[in-house]
Amino acid sequence: MTSVFAAARGGPIDRAARAARTRIRAAARGTTGSSRPVESSPIGGTPSRRAFSAAIAALVAAGLLACASSAYVYAKALAGQALLHVAWLRGAQGALPAKPWPWADTHPIARLRVPALDVDEFVLAGASGRTLAWGPGHLDDSAPPGAAGNTVLSAHRDTHFRFLQRLVPGDAIALELPGGGVRHYRVRDVRVADVRTLRIPRDTAAPTLTLVTCWPFDALAPGGPLRYVVVAEAAGGPRPSM
Repeated sequence: MTSVFAAARGGPIDRAARAARTRIRAAARGTTGSSRPVESSPIGGTPSRRAFSAAIAALVAAGLLACASSAYVYAKALAGQALLHVAWLRGAQGALPAKPWPWADTHPIARLRVPALDVDEFVLAGASGRTLAWGPGHLDDSAPPGAAGNTVLSAHRDTHFRFLQRLVPGDAIALELPGGGVRHYRVRDVRVADVRTLRIPRDTAAPTLTLVTCWPFDALAPGGPLRYVVVAEAAGGPRPSM
Protein backbone atom coordinates (compact mmCIF):
# COMPACT_ATOMS: atom_id res chain seq x y z
CA MET A 1 0.00 0.00 0.00
CA THR A 2 2.87 2.27 0.84
CA SER A 3 4.34 1.81 -2.62
CA VAL A 4 0.98 2.55 -4.21
CA PHE A 5 0.64 5.91 -2.38
CA ALA A 6 4.24 6.81 -3.17
CA ALA A 7 3.64 6.18 -6.84
CA ALA A 8 0.43 8.21 -6.75
CA ARG A 9 2.21 11.25 -5.28
CA GLY A 10 4.55 11.30 -8.19
CA GLY A 11 2.13 10.12 -10.84
CA PRO A 12 -0.26 11.87 -13.21
CA ILE A 13 -3.03 12.23 -10.66
CA ASP A 14 -0.79 13.99 -8.15
CA ARG A 15 0.70 16.27 -10.82
CA ALA A 16 -2.77 17.23 -11.99
CA ALA A 17 -3.81 18.02 -8.44
CA ARG A 18 -0.78 20.21 -7.86
CA ALA A 19 -1.40 22.06 -11.13
CA ALA A 20 -5.01 22.64 -10.14
CA ARG A 21 -3.95 24.00 -6.75
CA THR A 22 -1.41 26.29 -8.46
CA ARG A 23 -4.09 27.68 -10.78
CA ILE A 24 -6.45 28.26 -7.86
CA ARG A 25 -3.79 30.13 -5.88
CA ALA A 26 -2.86 32.23 -8.93
CA ALA A 27 -6.50 33.13 -9.52
CA ALA A 28 -6.90 34.03 -5.86
CA ARG A 29 -3.90 36.35 -5.99
CA GLY A 30 -5.28 38.05 -9.09
CA THR A 31 -8.66 38.71 -7.50
CA THR A 32 -7.29 40.03 -4.21
CA GLY A 33 -4.87 42.41 -5.99
CA SER A 34 -1.94 41.29 -3.87
CA SER A 35 0.19 40.56 -6.90
CA ARG A 36 1.50 43.04 -9.46
CA PRO A 37 -0.71 43.30 -12.56
CA VAL A 38 0.70 42.22 -15.85
CA GLU A 39 2.00 45.19 -17.85
CA SER A 40 0.02 45.95 -20.99
CA SER A 41 1.42 45.70 -24.47
CA PRO A 42 3.31 48.77 -25.71
CA ILE A 43 1.46 48.51 -29.02
CA GLY A 44 -2.06 47.95 -27.78
CA GLY A 45 -2.35 48.96 -24.14
CA THR A 46 -5.28 50.34 -22.24
CA PRO A 47 -7.37 53.20 -23.70
CA SER A 48 -5.88 55.70 -21.24
CA ARG A 49 -2.32 54.66 -22.11
CA ARG A 50 -3.07 54.91 -25.83
CA ALA A 51 -4.60 58.37 -25.36
CA PHE A 52 -1.53 59.53 -23.42
CA SER A 53 0.79 58.19 -26.13
CA ALA A 54 -1.26 59.94 -28.81
CA ALA A 55 -1.08 63.23 -26.90
CA ILE A 56 2.71 62.94 -26.56
CA ALA A 57 3.02 62.17 -30.28
CA ALA A 58 0.87 65.20 -31.14
CA LEU A 59 3.02 67.47 -28.96
CA VAL A 60 6.21 66.18 -30.54
CA ALA A 61 4.77 66.66 -34.04
CA ALA A 62 3.65 70.20 -33.19
CA GLY A 63 7.10 71.01 -31.81
CA LEU A 64 8.83 69.70 -34.92
CA LEU A 65 6.44 71.64 -37.14
CA ALA A 66 7.03 74.85 -35.20
CA CYS A 67 10.80 74.38 -35.41
CA ALA A 68 10.61 73.70 -39.14
CA SER A 69 8.40 76.74 -39.69
CA SER A 70 10.69 78.97 -37.64
CA ALA A 71 13.76 77.70 -39.47
CA TYR A 72 12.07 78.39 -42.81
CA VAL A 73 11.22 81.96 -41.79
CA TYR A 74 14.79 82.67 -40.69
CA ALA A 75 16.26 81.04 -43.80
CA LYS A 76 13.96 83.10 -46.00
CA ALA A 77 14.92 86.30 -44.19
CA LEU A 78 18.64 85.61 -44.59
CA ALA A 79 18.35 84.55 -48.22
CA GLY A 80 16.25 87.62 -48.99
CA GLN A 81 18.85 90.01 -47.62
CA ALA A 82 21.58 88.29 -49.64
CA LEU A 83 19.57 88.70 -52.85
CA LEU A 84 18.75 92.30 -51.95
CA HIS A 85 22.44 93.03 -51.50
CA VAL A 86 23.12 91.88 -55.06
CA ALA A 87 20.19 93.94 -56.36
CA TRP A 88 21.44 96.99 -54.42
CA LEU A 89 24.85 96.74 -56.05
CA ARG A 90 23.29 96.30 -59.50
CA GLY A 91 21.01 99.27 -58.90
CA ALA A 92 23.96 101.47 -57.98
CA GLN A 93 25.43 100.76 -61.42
CA GLY A 94 22.26 101.37 -63.43
CA ALA A 95 19.66 104.07 -63.87
CA LEU A 96 16.69 101.88 -62.89
CA PRO A 97 16.08 100.00 -59.64
CA ALA A 98 17.13 96.36 -59.91
CA LYS A 99 14.72 93.61 -58.88
CA PRO A 100 16.15 91.15 -56.33
CA TRP A 101 14.51 88.24 -58.23
CA PRO A 102 12.68 88.13 -61.59
CA TRP A 103 9.13 87.97 -60.20
CA ALA A 104 9.66 90.48 -57.39
CA ASP A 105 7.12 93.29 -57.06
CA THR A 106 9.51 95.39 -54.96
CA HIS A 107 13.14 96.55 -54.89
CA PRO A 108 15.64 97.91 -52.35
CA ILE A 109 15.36 101.65 -51.78
CA ALA A 110 17.69 102.20 -48.80
CA ARG A 111 20.24 100.53 -46.58
CA LEU A 112 19.68 100.65 -42.82
CA ARG A 113 22.74 100.55 -40.56
CA VAL A 114 23.15 100.56 -36.79
CA PRO A 115 26.92 100.44 -36.16
CA ALA A 116 26.69 99.78 -32.41
CA LEU A 117 24.61 96.62 -32.97
CA ASP A 118 26.31 95.46 -36.19
CA VAL A 119 23.01 95.82 -38.08
CA ASP A 120 23.09 96.12 -41.88
CA GLU A 121 19.77 95.58 -43.67
CA PHE A 122 18.24 96.54 -46.99
CA VAL A 123 14.91 98.34 -47.00
CA LEU A 124 12.27 97.43 -49.57
CA ALA A 125 9.65 99.58 -51.26
CA GLY A 126 6.23 98.92 -49.70
CA ALA A 127 5.27 97.17 -46.48
CA SER A 128 2.97 94.35 -47.57
CA GLY A 129 3.11 90.90 -46.01
CA ARG A 130 5.04 89.57 -49.00
CA THR A 131 7.61 92.33 -48.70
CA LEU A 132 8.18 92.02 -44.95
CA ALA A 133 9.11 88.35 -45.34
CA TRP A 134 12.32 89.49 -47.06
CA GLY A 135 13.28 92.65 -45.20
CA PRO A 136 12.14 95.93 -43.65
CA GLY A 137 9.52 97.73 -45.71
CA HIS A 138 8.91 101.44 -46.29
CA LEU A 139 5.36 102.68 -45.74
CA ASP A 140 4.23 104.27 -48.99
CA ASP A 141 2.40 107.15 -47.29
CA SER A 142 5.44 108.22 -45.29
CA ALA A 143 8.28 110.46 -46.44
CA PRO A 144 10.81 108.87 -48.83
CA PRO A 145 14.06 107.74 -47.20
CA GLY A 146 16.36 110.69 -46.58
CA ALA A 147 13.72 113.30 -47.41
CA ALA A 148 12.20 115.91 -45.13
CA GLY A 149 9.37 114.64 -42.96
CA ASN A 150 8.90 111.29 -41.25
CA THR A 151 10.19 108.12 -42.93
CA VAL A 152 8.42 105.08 -41.48
CA LEU A 153 9.86 101.58 -41.76
CA SER A 154 8.25 98.35 -40.56
CA ALA A 155 9.51 94.77 -40.18
CA HIS A 156 8.82 91.56 -38.26
CA ARG A 157 9.75 91.43 -34.56
CA ASP A 158 11.35 87.96 -34.81
CA THR A 159 13.62 88.59 -37.82
CA HIS A 160 14.74 91.93 -39.28
CA PHE A 161 13.54 94.23 -36.49
CA ARG A 162 14.37 92.03 -33.54
CA PHE A 163 17.30 94.35 -32.84
CA LEU A 164 14.91 97.21 -31.98
CA GLN A 165 14.65 95.96 -28.39
CA ARG A 166 18.36 96.70 -27.97
CA LEU A 167 18.18 100.31 -29.14
CA VAL A 168 18.35 103.06 -26.54
CA PRO A 169 18.10 106.85 -26.81
CA GLY A 170 21.28 108.30 -28.24
CA ASP A 171 22.11 105.34 -30.51
CA ALA A 172 23.19 106.26 -34.03
CA ILE A 173 21.28 105.05 -37.10
CA ALA A 174 22.37 105.61 -40.70
CA LEU A 175 20.15 105.40 -43.75
CA GLU A 176 22.11 105.02 -46.98
CA LEU A 177 20.40 106.10 -50.20
CA PRO A 178 20.74 104.59 -53.70
CA GLY A 179 22.67 107.60 -54.98
CA GLY A 180 25.32 107.19 -52.31
CA GLY A 181 24.12 109.81 -49.83
CA VAL A 182 23.68 108.97 -46.16
CA ARG A 183 21.21 110.44 -43.64
CA HIS A 184 22.32 110.14 -40.01
CA TYR A 185 19.86 109.90 -37.12
CA ARG A 186 19.93 109.63 -33.33
CA VAL A 187 17.36 107.62 -31.38
CA ARG A 188 15.18 110.04 -29.41
CA ASP A 189 12.33 107.92 -28.09
CA VAL A 190 11.53 104.24 -27.51
CA ARG A 191 8.05 103.18 -26.45
CA VAL A 192 5.26 100.62 -26.64
CA ALA A 193 1.97 101.83 -28.13
CA ASP A 194 -1.45 100.44 -28.96
CA VAL A 195 -1.92 100.33 -32.71
CA ARG A 196 -5.56 101.36 -32.27
CA THR A 197 -4.52 104.72 -30.85
CA LEU A 198 -1.05 105.10 -32.40
CA ARG A 199 -0.66 108.22 -34.51
CA ILE A 200 2.49 108.67 -36.58
CA PRO A 201 2.69 112.06 -38.32
CA ARG A 202 3.99 112.34 -41.86
CA ASP A 203 5.27 115.90 -41.52
CA THR A 204 7.81 116.70 -38.80
CA ALA A 205 9.94 119.71 -37.97
CA ALA A 206 13.13 117.76 -38.66
CA PRO A 207 13.85 114.73 -40.86
CA THR A 208 12.68 111.80 -38.75
CA LEU A 209 12.99 108.04 -38.96
CA THR A 210 10.36 105.87 -37.24
CA LEU A 211 10.85 102.11 -36.90
CA VAL A 212 7.81 100.00 -35.99
CA THR A 213 7.38 96.32 -35.17
CA CYS A 214 5.02 94.09 -33.18
CA TRP A 215 5.40 93.66 -29.41
CA PRO A 216 6.15 91.67 -27.25
CA PHE A 217 9.23 90.33 -28.99
CA ASP A 218 8.91 86.89 -27.39
CA ALA A 219 5.17 86.43 -28.03
CA LEU A 220 4.22 82.88 -29.01
CA ALA A 221 1.49 83.98 -31.43
CA PRO A 222 1.96 86.72 -34.06
CA GLY A 223 -0.23 89.79 -34.24
CA GLY A 224 -1.81 91.58 -31.33
CA PRO A 225 -2.55 95.29 -30.85
CA LEU A 226 0.75 96.42 -29.35
CA ARG A 227 3.62 97.95 -31.30
CA TYR A 228 7.22 98.75 -30.41
CA VAL A 229 8.10 102.19 -31.77
CA VAL A 230 11.55 103.71 -32.12
CA VAL A 231 11.74 107.38 -33.14
CA ALA A 232 15.01 108.88 -34.35
CA GLU A 233 15.68 112.38 -35.64
CA ALA A 234 18.30 113.76 -37.96
CA ALA A 235 21.52 114.39 -36.09
CA GLY A 236 21.76 118.06 -35.11
CA GLY A 237 18.24 118.93 -36.26
CA PRO A 238 15.36 120.38 -34.22
CA ARG A 239 13.14 118.02 -32.25
CA PRO A 240 10.02 116.92 -34.16
CA SER A 241 6.60 116.93 -32.48
CA MET A 242 5.40 113.32 -32.11
